[in-house]
Amino acid sequence: MTTSLEGALDPTPENQAGTTEPAPRLSLDTAAARNLATTTKTPPQMQAISSRWLLKVLPWTQVSGGTFRVNRRLTHTLGNGRVEFYATGSEISVIPAELTELPGLAGFDDQATLQALAEACVQRDFVPGEVLLREGDAADRVVLIAHGKLSRRGRGAYDNETEFDVLADGDFFAADALTAVEPGAYQNGLTALTSGTVLTLARADFDRIAENSEALTAHLTAGRSRIPGQRNASGESEIALAAGHVGEPSLPGTFADYELSPREYELSVAQTVLRVHSRVADLYNEPMNQVEEQLRLTVEALRERQEHELVNNREFGLLHNADPRQRLHTRSGPPGPDDMDELLAAVWKEPSVLLAHPRAIAAFGRECNARGIYPAPAEFGGHSVAAWRGVPLLPCDKIPISKTGTSSVLALRTGMERQGVVGLHRTGIPDEYQPSLSVRFMGISEQAIISYLVSAYYSVAVLVPDALGVLQDVEIGH
Repeated sequence: MTTSLEGALDPTPENQAGTTEPAPRLSLDTAAARNLATTTKTPPQMQAISSRWLLKVLPWTQVSGGTFRVNRRLTHTLGNGRVEFYATGSEISVIPAELTELPGLAGFDDQATLQALAEACVQRDFVPGEVLLREGDAADRVVLIAHGKLSRRGRGAYDNETEFDVLADGDFFAADALTAVEPGAYQNGLTALTSGTVLTLARADFDRIAENSEALTAHLTAGRSRIPGQRNASGESEIALAAGHVGEPSLPGTFADYELSPREYELSVAQTVLRVHSRVADLYNEPMNQVEEQLRLTVEALRERQEHELVNNREFGLLHNADPRQRLHTRSGPPGPDDMDELLAAVWKEPSVLLAHPRAIAAFGRECNARGIYPAPAEFGGHSVAAWRGVPLLPCDKIPISKTGTSSVLALRTGMERQGVVGLHRTGIPDEYQPSLSVRFMGISEQAIISYLVSAYYSVAVLVPDALGVLQDVEIGH
């Protein structure tokens, strides 16, 4: 029997049964060698950690007593809010109490009369391009926008048609048509940008209800006599001044009146109880301390929740505390350069930053690309970030995206000295681990589990309304 040279050199020769035998190893296998090696490890990673730009850009104010009071000039509120509605199938009705958001009805509390006014509203559906009101028509009704976008248009300085702004859900138009002695004509018209629904309340119906309501008649009479000369353009009580005079006229006397019940912000808290078994803390601390790593990840989660609350909390969050006059709408859908300019104009007194969801920033980039506009980046905090008109445009994934694919863009002026937006916290608390964050030992249970109470205290305050602007309902889809 002879064996070929090729068969002798084959590392996996086949035996007579046709099976393949593995070649003998010439050195130690890597799987066995790993038993004697020290594995190089990373600290525990956490995908939920974000850049948290909002926490970085806010100047933090020490709140020693746990409560922060914002003192302001006395403001004559004229109901410059938004009207809310409820729907029953395809029928939409205005909530009666929401009619007090109209300037002429601010402070009126006769529920029976408000109910009668709400029932007198007439629903009207519209389609894109439809003209609801024309400039110069008799101002005989107020328009309450339940859903959709409308363009307020009129003649400009040189007789060309000009779009002055965009009205959308909750806005109203021509409220003076109800309460003015001589309502006159509409100074602007309304043209539909999208489909939607409005409710209209005619002046004739309003007058008929007022004739049967002594409370409403008295309220309207008092309102016409007290408001006009007592407030400046910002709605604050007027400070009487004299300028440009000659001779020796009698100078007006005045004082700066204050709000009698200023708003107070109490520090909010985010807490959790961190539990670590004593056996883990005693035995498994090399090369990384288990308690420290558990605590680090817990603190990161608390800070993420803190930023979420600063944006979304209904009591003090920025999205819910923007003044209605500081809420804007896009002209079409996506956030375009014109919309961002309008947003900056809303906080024109030294805007500090713009905040948007990363997908909203991408949508803005697509709009710029479509127009051939390429905004220059800005240096901020040692990073090169996107910017618009030199104002940093920072990502914030805590700004929500709705089910219909819309989000918001925030514009902030920050700082106490600039009457802006400030973060609130309390440093120097017991067992402080980070500023305004404490880690307090709670003891060891009978199951040998060590417990730590981890607490973060925070809030945010808008010192004056024009420190915060919100561009609402921006579409982020392609």
